[in-house]
Amino acid sequence: MFGKRGSPEAPGFGAKPSPVVAVTGGTAAVLDASRVAGDEAAARRLQQQEQAKTAAANAATAARGRRSENYYDVKSTIFAALLDTIDLSQLAKLDIESAREEIRDIVNDIIALKNIVMSISEQEDLLEDICNDVLGLGPLEPLLARDDIADIMVNGAGKTYIEVAGKVQITNIRFRDNTQLMNICQRIVSQVGRRVDEASPICDARLPDGSRVNVIAPPLSIDGPTLTIRKFRKDKLTLEQLVRYGTITPEGAAILEVIAESRCNVLVSGGTGSGKTTLLNCLTFHMGHDERIITCEDAAELQLQQPHVVRLETRPPNIEGEGEVTMRDLVRNCLRMRPERIVVGEVRGPEAFDLLQAMNTGHDGSMGTLHANSPREALSRIESMITMGGFALPSKTIREMISGSIDVIIHVSRMRDGSRRITHITEVTGMEGDVIITQDILRYDILGEDANGRIIGRHASTGIGRPGFWERARYYNLDKKLARALDAASVEAEPAR
Repeated sequence: MFGKRGSPEAPGFGAKPSPVVAVTGGTAAVLDASRVAGDEAAARRLQQQEQAKTAAANAATAARGRRSENYYDVKSTIFAALLDTIDLSQLAKLDIESAREEIRDIVNDIIALKNIVMSISEQEDLLEDICNDVLGLGPLEPLLARDDIADIMVNGAGKTYIEVAGKVQITNIRFRDNTQLMNICQRIVSQVGRRVDEASPICDARLPDGSRVNVIAPPLSIDGPTLTIRKFRKDKLTLEQLVRYGTITPEGAAILEVIAESRCNVLVSGGTGSGKTTLLNCLTFHMGHDERIITCEDAAELQLQQPHVVRLETRPPNIEGEGEVTMRDLVRNCLRMRPERIVVGEVRGPEAFDLLQAMNTGHDGSMGTLHANSPREALSRIESMITMGGFALPSKTIREMISGSIDVIIHVSRMRDGSRRITHITEVTGMEGDVIITQDILRYDILGEDANGRIIGRHASTGIGRPGFWERARYYNLDKKLARALDAASVEAEPAR
């Protein structure tokens, strides 16, 4: 089947919160630790389960780091012989498992004919690495298989970093050379019909599971191709899981469910890597299964569970500089597609104006994310985006449009210990003069840290008993659920007053 097989000698997420171990800082901190003990115990159990799942993967990654230079030399020799032996056109006709078996058989033959002495474990590692090189993404495969990694950052062939539990650490993963790394980058972006080379050295793409990919190639990247992958968990997170992680309280999760189910217009704000897209995925889980939802994204990441979903993705210009489809083009076009909800993966330009208009003209329950450091700053950024888009509108008119369109801002933050928290659930109540008025419904207060530097805090109600979207919740028969959640949040915060 593979032509020259008889002559093999031819040259060829989300950070998981850590449990509280010891508390310093006096009586108040001790009392608070006792109040959060239940949530921390649940988070501790969840963390232990996930640590058990990833222990094997961590051990395999560490073993790869202990490989000698001789291992990589042998691998290069065998890989070159394999390429000269195998018929890639025939290999492409096989399914993945059959192709892996064929590659393993050929590599075993090459090892035997070349009299290469290797231990059984080294030979198994070599077979797996070569299969990954031919059929997958090479050295990245073991990292992509680990569910505890949030980001993979490749800085040229020799340095690869990962983010685990909110902390960045270097790995011993390496590529043969920058050519191999560039080939892997091209393999990734070609899957979504894009290209990366010297003429087009910057590219955004995605993996089949929705993980976000950015590639920047030489000559812009001086030390070789740079690849950044924002990984998504294989199991899709829900609000219930965020509660177990300590990202939000059960009462806060119930409020978020009401916000999503009652078709409030929502803006999710936060810094880079704070978990905006993950939270947006969790909120969309509570959209109705009888609704037509249209998503607009630069690289399709959202993983909606509803049956009636239309996914749209922007397109960069071709090599002649033509054919670009911007986010604003998608948002404007989806208004003609009879959407009931519009979800914008990230608002970063003049499409903010079209999204606000959609929110204000019958597309209730629309959502989007944007980068900001606080809910108030999120409103300012929306105004700036509209102004920079060339709309000659007075500031007061823009603010009136914002206050009339956005109902709730949910702000997420990544704390200094690597954990992620929903820090604000803020509603937009209207205008007073030229100022947009907001009020917090739930807020995360930092109370201190434990002996290991892990942050101790709690989600506290601000005492708002009837928020501005109460009538909307009542219209959808969710007012009792909202009242119970607000009462429970107020009772939970009472001991700290």
